Amino acid sequence: MTDESISNDIPADPPAPAAPGGTEHPFRAAIAVGALGVVFGDIGTSPIYAFREALHAAGPEAVESTILGVLSLVFWAVVLIVAIKYVVIVMRADNQGEGGTMALLSLALPVAGRWRTPLLVAGLVGTSLFFGDAMITPAISVLSAVEGLKLVIPDVQKWVVPIATVILVALFLLQSRGSGRVGKLFGPIMLAWFVLLAGAGIARIVARPEVLAALDPRHALAYLAQADGWTPFIVLGSVFLALTGGEALYADMGHFGRRAIRIDWFVVVMPALVLNYLGQGALVLDAPDTASNPFFRMFGERLLWPVVLLTTAATVIASQAVISGAFTLVQQAIQLGALPRLHVHQTSDESAGQVYVPQVNWLLGVVVIGLVVGFGSSDRLAAAYGIAVAGNMLVTTLLIVPVARGVWRWSWPLIVPPLVAFLALDVTFVSANFHKIPDGGWFPLVMGATLLTMMLCWRRGRTMAFSKRYERAVKIDEFLGRLGRPDEPQRTAGTAVYLTQSQDLIPEALSLNLRHNGVVHERVVLMIVSTERVPRVADDQRLTSTPLDHGFTRLALTFGFAEKPDLPAALAAHRDRLDFDPGEASFFLGRETPVPALHPDLPRWQERIYAFLAHNAARAPDYYRIPPAQVVELGTRVEM
Repeated sequence: MTDESISNDIPADPPAPAAPGGTEHPFRAAIAVGALGVVFGDIGTSPIYAFREALHAAGPEAVESTILGVLSLVFWAVVLIVAIKYVVIVMRADNQGEGGTMALLSLALPVAGRWRTPLLVAGLVGTSLFFGDAMITPAISVLSAVEGLKLVIPDVQKWVVPIATVILVALFLLQSRGSGRVGKLFGPIMLAWFVLLAGAGIARIVARPEVLAALDPRHALAYLAQADGWTPFIVLGSVFLALTGGEALYADMGHFGRRAIRIDWFVVVMPALVLNYLGQGALVLDAPDTASNPFFRMFGERLLWPVVLLTTAATVIASQAVISGAFTLVQQAIQLGALPRLHVHQTSDESAGQVYVPQVNWLLGVVVIGLVVGFGSSDRLAAAYGIAVAGNMLVTTLLIVPVARGVWRWSWPLIVPPLVAFLALDVTFVSANFHKIPDGGWFPLVMGATLLTMMLCWRRGRTMAFSKRYERAVKIDEFLGRLGRPDEPQRTAGTAVYLTQSQDLIPEALSLNLRHNGVVHERVVLMIVSTERVPRVADDQRLTSTPLDHGFTRLALTFGFAEKPDLPAALAAHRDRLDFDPGEASFFLGRETPVPALHPDLPRWQERIYAFLAHNAARAPDYYRIPPAQVVELGTRVEM
């Protein structure tokens, strides 16, 4: 499972992240442009397919009332869900600059009271559903753009999947450079994209200004009232495609800061999206036969080639929003104890939120490419798209209530009206996506359920392991009181360093060493390693040493979020403040191996999942760069 570096006293679900989170970024033009390239790619490319799919769902005849009704639904969905709910309200809920479901969960749990357990499960469900979305977004985005080549090269169909695969491989290879550098590369392209969206929309609106009537919500209500049977629900399921990527604005908040995202949204992104959707509606009003592909039909033949190329670039960037969000959520899930520790690489000296998780990157890459090959077209993937995002948005609404009440101190009269409105919208959109389950919507649900099962098994197994560790643990004062007596353990020459986060308990590795070898070293260092929410820690604040009795010392090492926690190097740099030679010390680490018990606390299948996750967790010697020659690992078997 874990090793002694994780903790002797971490609870099953800490109330807040223990590793660095982001801070509010100072607004700069470069940050705003970078945010365009990372945060808004997903929702920014929705015009390629969202209005088209909604018109297809509405029926074969694109009459004026249908066009205006569908446009009105798209517009007001964007305003209510993305602009008001996420950008104005939800983005207030930052955990030291970090956003996303796990950050929101860590704010909600301490003030949830008796609703703590249901909200915890809901938060884990939302996180799992986000990953389901993160697997589909890159596939559908890139496929939809490459399919645009068919308008200029009719015979390209057989090359669509290979081209999309190559593009996606290149995208996942870029991730190790970090979202900040990727944003600098992608930001100007997305700025050009939004300018293109707005310009194309304005040109079509000028030709048919009556399309502006769609801004009146009565057109949306009239369409819903007049459509036959289940058609309104099917249309709403397609309208929801215009909102996918909205949750990534919140999940990616730690990468660039709330201010940059809000300014980008209201100044650039939302106006461009609205103008383009209205422009597509104006085109279809003028030429109903363009309903089969209104986005690309907005451009003349001379512009089609550069537009297809820019669209392809934009859809590649669209994938970046959910990939970056997935990295952030994994980091936060590790901090909350919902996932085992993985290698999380800090990619920026300025932002704690810019991280890269290689295991997650390559897992997403394999699944995304599998989806491209398996589904083969954006139309087929559209049937699988939306239900996971809708579920995640519903979870966000549930989690924001305890935060508004317990953290922001809002009164119930202020909370209830928007809560009822957003719950109604979220439940409607979730219901409207149910019909997609047989045609591919099952995939993100299965992926989400798999991840949820893993997180619940990890949390429960972790709770069992810590409970058994507490039963065996010895308090430091009690242990030190036994030293100096005639029956004290034998002391041996040398220095032993034990990693721990406990101020009061003897590390498990020390107890194991005494049990197996019957000795305690002359010098024992109980080392606590922590990470601050600043890029770098000054050298004079790096190390704190507190002497204890009988040759014991409590040593605290502090790193900044942009620094690699290289323990031997940090100790060597402060050799003059130590009473031992770090190069000669032995680092003792405890490693627990879960095994089946005669009367197990966990069902056998859960124990196997937990053991698999524990086996693949990152090892402390690798994480802290401790030379193998100085590491002594003491294993123990924990009955689950």
